[in-house]
Amino acid sequence: MDTLSYKTKSANKATVQKEWFVVDATDQVVGRLSSQIAKIIRGKHKSSFTPHVDCGDRVIVINAEKAKFTGKKMSDKQYLRHTGYPGGQRFETPESLLVKAPARIIEHAVKGMLPKTILGRQCMKNLFVYAGPVHNQEAQQPKELKF
Repeated sequence: MDTLSYKTKSANKATVQKEWFVVDATDQVVGRLSSQIAKIIRGKHKSSFTPHVDCGDRVIVINAEKAKFTGKKMSDKQYLRHTGYPGGQRFETPESLLVKAPARIIEHAVKGMLPKTILGRQCMKNLFVYAGPVHNQEAQQPKELKF
């Protein structure tokens, strides 16, 4: 019996093949879209997935301002942050954040679905979110993804 045929192959930084994908967020629900993006960024859709390696693909999200929330989340949901000073707790709703930085809504949702480790921070570098339909990664010839 050949024992080498049963050897488990583990991906590493040198053997990972990264692809580029573009996702249109127009009329997509933020949570459902973010979970699909997190899966692709993490690499869980690949057969060569290795838990301790960043083997995910790069994702470009366009039209982030056109993503939507279900129910009353647009006005009732609150994002919490702290300035670092005493009494510096700040709350923000998706409505107000959509005016200031619409890309941050999707970034925040995807970040919450990734591991809270060094690997999760590396995976976040594979996400590029743009408020409008134009992005800077045309040279990478991204494939379009539909969910």
